[in-house]
Amino acid sequence: MSDSFVRRFLFEGLDIRGAIVHLGDAWEYMQHDRNYQPTVAQLLGETAAVTALIAGQLKQPGRLTLQLRGNGAIQLLVMDCNEQLQMRGMARSNPVVLPAPVPELLGAHQGGQLLMSLDMPDARQPYQSYVPMVGESIAEIFEHYLEQSEQQPSRLFAIAGPKAAVCLFLQKMPDTDKHDADAWNRITQLASTVKPAELLELDAESLLTRLFHEDMDKHGIRVYDPQPVVYHCPKDWDKVRDMIRSIGREDAEAILAEHGEILIRDDICNHEYQFSAEDVAAIFAVSEGKALH
Repeated sequence: MSDSFVRRFLFEGLDIRGAIVHLGDAWEYMQHDRNYQPTVAQLLGETAAVTALIAGQLKQPGRLTLQLRGNGAIQLLVMDCNEQLQMRGMARSNPVVLPAPVPELLGAHQGGQLLMSLDMPDARQPYQSYVPMVGESIAEIFEHYLEQSEQQPSRLFAIAGPKAAVCLFLQKMPDTDKHDADAWNRITQLASTVKPAELLELDAESLLTRLFHEDMDKHGIRVYDPQPVVYHCPKDWDKVRDMIRSIGREDAEAILAEHGEILIRDDICNHEYQFSAEDVAAIFAVSEGKALH
């Protein structure tokens, strides 16, 4: 089994659902050659785990993008994930980021926003929603977002280290109180005892047993098969060639005259595309050749 996955579960006798997200290799690939400072990496990793959780609920082809934007030391956290749980992401920050409260780091109180964009193949334009960043941590910010969007009480616990990014999610369903009036309070209190090391190191079954063994025995729990998550950010030379075509030969040659090459940087995937004068000439020869036929 991949060590990057979303694993959902359901307390059948309580009507409380949840999920554990564990990103191992996918998270390590996302950080490769980025040199993120520890504080930046932690917040990006926690955002990655929550993004995989939300994208795992997509029922049809689509691409979910979550952005935390503000004027703090960390200006941007962005994560992008499709229904196949192929994900990518990046952070943009000051050269030096010292540990500080999350709202301060993200500039949450200076107009910082959480943007959610969902791009579906059949839609004319992406669905977008903006909400303020409310909460003292990445988990609390997304907890607030999920409660607003899904209209159900939710709890999130997230942590990220160099080797893994993990989150535990719980959500109260409409019939929970009919089964057990104290269930939601009890389950969330038990979940809040989780230690960061347990989130990072225990497998899903061990973590659930450690936190909820009495309720698992009494009410039953269904743990679903894991949905694998992968880091997916291949180079797309055709897309970049089309970008150069779109600016036109005259502007492309002006850039070449000034810089000696055209260099295009893809920040989210950490790729660079380099084009010489010969490469650019070939791009326009092909497009103009097609136009002549």
